[in-house]
Amino acid sequence: MGDSSGRMARSLYEWLWRHEFWLPPGITWEDMQESEGTHYPQPRDLLLSIPFALILVVLRCAFERAIALPLSTKLGVRDKQRPKAQPNPVLETFYSTRCKNPGEGELLRLAKQCDLAVRKVEKWFRRRRNMDRPSLSKKFSEACWRFTFYIISFFTGLAVLYDKPWFWDHRECWTGYPQQPLQPSLFWYYMLELSFYWSLVFTLPFDVKRKDFKEQIVHHAATIFLISFSYCANYIRIGTLVMVIHDASDCFLEPTKIFNYMKWKKTCDSLFMIFSAVFLISRLVIYPYTVLYNTYYYSMEIFQPFFGYYFVNVLLIILQLLHVFWSCLIIHMVYKFIIQGTMEKDMRSDTEESDKDEERDIIREKETNGITYFSNVTSNGYIQRNGSEPLDNRAHLANGHAKER
Repeated sequence: MGDSSGRMARSLYEWLWRHEFWLPPGITWEDMQESEGTHYPQPRDLLLSIPFALILVVLRCAFERAIALPLSTKLGVRDKQRPKAQPNPVLETFYSTRCKNPGEGELLRLAKQCDLAVRKVEKWFRRRRNMDRPSLSKKFSEACWRFTFYIISFFTGLAVLYDKPWFWDHRECWTGYPQQPLQPSLFWYYMLELSFYWSLVFTLPFDVKRKDFKEQIVHHAATIFLISFSYCANYIRIGTLVMVIHDASDCFLEPTKIFNYMKWKKTCDSLFMIFSAVFLISRLVIYPYTVLYNTYYYSMEIFQPFFGYYFVNVLLIILQLLHVFWSCLIIHMVYKFIIQGTMEKDMRSDTEESDKDEERDIIREKETNGITYFSNVTSNGYIQRNGSEPLDNRAHLANGHAKER
């Protein structure tokens, strides 16, 4: 049984790495053999990104605790005081195991079960959800970490690519492909980027969750697959262009968030407009021409289509579809800014429920009390103070004034 499983695994491995899948026609894995002074990317190299990602997670925790959190305090970033939900085992069990936002029928059933008013049960769930929402200092710390990484990564990419011919002439991406030796600077640049995205996957359960959480997962998965595949198939030259293009706009997004959390409105608005311009130009203009057109057309001047060619183009198009999705959100926010003259809240962010909903409850309660009070006055013909005896024998309303009998 063990021998047959081993043979099946070996056969699957050999089938998966057939040179017809990953290399252009006429090139085999024998042509990619390393020699002294000539090194090519090896799939096993990618395993190094996992321990490096764990190191980045540790560095992030230390950075946020030692630098970002104290910095948030000095810059006046204050966490909002949120009212806590009162301990209730029945509601807590439902919240943890069933649903965090129950419907009207479930609220009625829980209210009966706990012998509470429906409005109080609704308020308990609202407060409990707010307790799970990240604090402002946590958002600030996360933005500081990402800003630090994107700045380092972007300028590392520029330093690595500045003297490379394909950075200036994109057709050079395919000169000699796939027999393009791996340079140490390109290897470490790849490890830096791949390790960072793995670290984002590892910390997804703990990071700030936004409305585009699912799109973020797709983005991280597509990015990791794209980086890994481009490394294995030696698409490193085109891969470096993809990474440096993406980091360019991210360098402006994170400080926009930071100044937003600091309540520096004008600075935040200005940075957001710069970010929007850089994002739209880099993702909707530079990326399609430098990467998509380059990969789809220029590569055909060197070799005929094969599976790897179609596969990498599909991944790049998925990435572009995500660019279009986020571009629509950004354009909508810019439009609102131009019309209203003020920046709309981040459409990707999840907002607090407590303020508006608590105020709505208070207004509703006052309106209810006011209706009851007015009903008492009109139906009984007297005014009654809270906790006092009726005033019908002492005061009546006459021309809007209380009048002694």
